[in-house]
Amino acid sequence: MRFEYDKEADAGYIYIEYPIKDGEAKKTIQLNENIILDFDAKDKLLGVEILNASKVIDKKVILEAEAI
Repeated sequence: MRFEYDKEADAGYIYIEYPIKDGEAKKTIQLNENIILDFDAKDKLLGVEILNASKVIDKKVILEAEAI
């Protein structure tokens, strides 16, 4: 598992499987305005995108994240 944070977009991404290959994510489900799930063709969870991340993730976790 890997966590990346994009400061400019204020978005975090939790990779369940890393790396996700181009075209591997076949289905996306938006749980709410801030949480988006990416699945492969067999409905295996690949990753979780967190929008407005600085408002919902502890600052220490963001500072330790891989920057993109």
